[in-house]
Amino acid sequence: MKKLILIGLKDLKLTFRDTSALLMMLLAPFLLTLGMGFVTGAFSGSDASGVSSIPVILVNQDGGQLGNALVDLFNSAGLQELVDASEMDEVDTARLAVDDDTAAAVIVIPPGFTDSIIPTGGQSAANPVQIQIYSNPTRPTSVGVIKTILEQFINQVEIARIGGEVAVTQLLANGFIDVQDAAIVGQQVGETLGETDNSSISLKGVTNSGGEVNFNALAYMAPGMALMFLMYTASYGGKALLTERNQGTLPRLLVSPTSTVQVLGGKVFGTFLTGAAQVLILIISTALLFNLQWGDSLGVLVLVLAAVFAAVGWGMLITAVAKTPGQVQWVGMTVMLTFGLLGGSFFSVESMPGWFRTIGKITPNAWGIDGFATLAQGGRLADISASVLGLLVMGAVLFAISVWLFKRNNIAQQ
Repeated sequence: MKKLILIGLKDLKLTFRDTSALLMMLLAPFLLTLGMGFVTGAFSGSDASGVSSIPVILVNQDGGQLGNALVDLFNSAGLQELVDASEMDEVDTARLAVDDDTAAAVIVIPPGFTDSIIPTGGQSAANPVQIQIYSNPTRPTSVGVIKTILEQFINQVEIARIGGEVAVTQLLANGFIDVQDAAIVGQQVGETLGETDNSSISLKGVTNSGGEVNFNALAYMAPGMALMFLMYTASYGGKALLTERNQGTLPRLLVSPTSTVQVLGGKVFGTFLTGAAQVLILIISTALLFNLQWGDSLGVLVLVLAAVFAAVGWGMLITAVAKTPGQVQWVGMTVMLTFGLLGGSFFSVESMPGWFRTIGKITPNAWGIDGFATLAQGGRLADISASVLGLLVMGAVLFAISVWLFKRNNIAQQ
């Protein structure tokens, strides 16, 4: 085990001494992220997010002041370019639209929602009626935006409700109103405070810990670039392995007291360390330079390691199939660009047909971007369990196939 780790660390040092490799692993994705940030307005103070016309269906069964206010919010001029809101009467029909992937989410405003917040009888409901959201799991970015808008509306409503209660309490305590008038005054104050200003809705969410999360376009661009160039790193490790075999370094290492498992395992471990270091450096640098919020630290770390594991699995498969270092490099670059297109590194795939997104699931990019999008919207490790599991299963299957091909092709022989 010690020899395996030492081999991996040695390969990590050699990779970071290769200037051309560093340019591709770190500088290229960083500059592309920077350029996309300027193009979309992420650095210019623009509200452009790279996400637009999100289809959302509203089922307003309430018909009261707050239910109508929420419908008006989603149809407001301030959100016109971001969301494409429509209304339906039947919940089941609206959910079918989500199941058919023609809508990102359905928001159901149940009967009695307004009365549970601004009661006509003067008594607050023991169990306030809650708004329901039925979301499309294949559109995490769009769903995250919808939830953020909805959460802010609910926060404003809650502030209005509490403000009304406090106002009435103070009026009673100071003798400005009589007890019999408290219910009427409370309703009037609540209605006044509950008038939502649509222009005040901004793309900010609240994490489970209570901290705010800004909706930043770079939160979706940076992971895409990092994951795409991660495939270069994975294939670079395979290229180095075949180069050492052709130069005779690998066979000489195998005749030493070091076992084949330790040598090949150390090479793979070195590629894994390099990939993890590459992505983590990009994450830290964008967080420090652009104040980019990647989300829950533990979730980010686990997702990075799982994504690197899957990417290295693809790199090893390419190595096992290729015959020369040149083939690894050529195939690796092709796979990198193809996975970037299929997995959503260049553009959001949520508006693409279902078959396109299904094919994209063969890439680490798609699973990783979904996970990072969830974390950027305030999600935790438990919320990205599907993405992490998908990456781990992908890596395990690819490694199993690669080991079988390594043995069949005698990869360790000159």
